[in-house]
Amino acid sequence: MQAFIYFPNWIKPEIIPGFPVRWYGLMYLVAFGITYFLVIRQLKKDKPGIEEDDLLNCFFWAIIGLLIGARIFATTIYDPTHYYITRPWLIFWPFRDGQFTGLQGMSYHGGVVGAVVSTMIYCRIRKLSWFKVADLIVAGLPLGYTFGRLGNFINGELWGRVTTKPWGIVFPHAPKFSVAGEWVRDVVHRVGMELPSAGLINLPRHPSQLYEALLEGVILWLFLWFIVKPRKKTDGTMISFYLIGYGLVRFFIEYFREPDADMGFPLQFADAGPTPALFSSFFNFSTGQILCALMIIGGIALYQFSKRRAFAPPSEKESGSAGKSIRRRRKRIK
Repeated sequence: MQAFIYFPNWIKPEIIPGFPVRWYGLMYLVAFGITYFLVIRQLKKDKPGIEEDDLLNCFFWAIIGLLIGARIFATTIYDPTHYYITRPWLIFWPFRDGQFTGLQGMSYHGGVVGAVVSTMIYCRIRKLSWFKVADLIVAGLPLGYTFGRLGNFINGELWGRVTTKPWGIVFPHAPKFSVAGEWVRDVVHRVGMELPSAGLINLPRHPSQLYEALLEGVILWLFLWFIVKPRKKTDGTMISFYLIGYGLVRFFIEYFREPDADMGFPLQFADAGPTPALFSSFFNFSTGQILCALMIIGGIALYQFSKRRAFAPPSEKESGSAGKSIRRRRKRIK
């Protein structure tokens, strides 16, 4: 009995065949639109004391920072070929080897870094509370992020590891494996595929893009919007729980997602098995898991900092401000 699914051949990356407009790009626009709608909804309902124009401008710079950071991380940290490191002028060039590719390859963790940096700079210039602005943005961010992962699925990219589960999908562009491998023949037998006498075969994989759309998107949004938000007491709570929640969920999903090509496991404490595409151990950690662990640590530290900042005695805040003024005056005297 067949216990797998072939990727639907009617799903194509291009919206209109022959035109360089892809569903992935459209999904990003939908994601930004949904996030902005939820930000404005909070602004009008909760009245946090921020002007709509300031929030719109900050949201715009968050998108710019996100795209820049996501692209830079994807073309440096996640590119073992060093193609873009040796050609940095091509990082934002939508062509490669004469072919239009768009800006394929975007790193989520790089996007977070870029958005944080750009919004911090804007808030400092405009004298806004970054914690308050960040809380407004991340409250709706996961729901928008859902569509980004659906775009990955439509592209047939970022597939998961090999699986024998009945919902495993054979992605047409995923790497194939030699039928000479014993583990390959075992997988073929268990899922009911036809085994060729020689050559390569494409095996079913976890649809990790859909796992991420559900868990990092819908479930995380429900948690932040309906559980954390109503109980929020200090600015910085939402962004802290977002970093912690996303880091935890993504860390878990990485066990089902194939590590990036040629990178394997930077932290490996057990036998990796015949291929990283096949799960072998909970003690082998991918690059994504390392970055997620840093996200979790950063979220915890940010939460503690925001709490101390919010509940610090007025005298302590004043002394801190006075201390900064004294240090500035000393620098000017020098």
